[in-house]
Amino acid sequence: MAQPDDRYSHGHHESVLRSHRWRTAQNSARFLLAHLAPGQDLLDVGCGPGTITSELAQLTAPGRTVGVDLSSEVIALAREGQSGASPVHFEQGDVYSLRFEDSSFDVVYAHQVLQHLSEPVAALIEMRRVLRPGGLLAVRDSDYGAFVWSPDDPYLDRWMEIYQQITARNRATANAGRHLAAWVRSAGFTSLEVTSSTWTFHEEAQRAWWGRLWADRVRDSEFARQGVEYGLTSADELSRIAEAWLAWSQDDNGLFVAVHVEVIARP
Repeated sequence: MAQPDDRYSHGHHESVLRSHRWRTAQNSARFLLAHLAPGQDLLDVGCGPGTITSELAQLTAPGRTVGVDLSSEVIALAREGQSGASPVHFEQGDVYSLRFEDSSFDVVYAHQVLQHLSEPVAALIEMRRVLRPGGLLAVRDSDYGAFVWSPDDPYLDRWMEIYQQITARNRATANAGRHLAAWVRSAGFTSLEVTSSTWTFHEEAQRAWWGRLWADRVRDSEFARQGVEYGLTSADELSRIAEAWLAWSQDDNGLFVAVHVEVIARP
């Protein structure tokens, strides 16, 4: 299957990887954990720096765990972060054309991957191909349109507007969560279990981390570069949005809730 000309809206700036490294099995794959057992072979599609992958591998050992990501740079970071006893194999791979034979894995997991793809159903069909009969698909995606924050700020509203516009230009789906179950069914999966969960940032340390992270991303990541390139914003406006994130982080009443939808399904 040919790879569509997808463009990753986030990129791999340090501020983005900072967010990816924060992710764990508990905060990003809890919906899957009860379904895991020793001896399962697991594939993590879009594994990033591998923090979640490595934790999942501990639950399925001595089964084989493989993490794939399109970025060779990120795969190198995942390998560097491995402990000597890590049972994970990390390799560069394309979600639209996985190198594995049919029926190679018991579990295929993808976290915040489908929202960045122009053809999510095609990617899911490829994931179904490599699943064994009776295997398990586990996918989780954000729904930016369902995110909420307080206090209100027109610059944070602009942040969301620009993000939605960037992803639309990239033929991606910022509000993927609400479409996830339909995509999974369209790819031929059945027996869906659909749940939702959130990341909530309110405590002082949480606000400081999340606000600084997004201030940096707004100034320096692909969000900034693509926003300016597409004529959607300016460096001056991005600076004001970054300052709004920092102001939010310092407000004792600051709250941010990121909504995710999760689907467990079988081929």
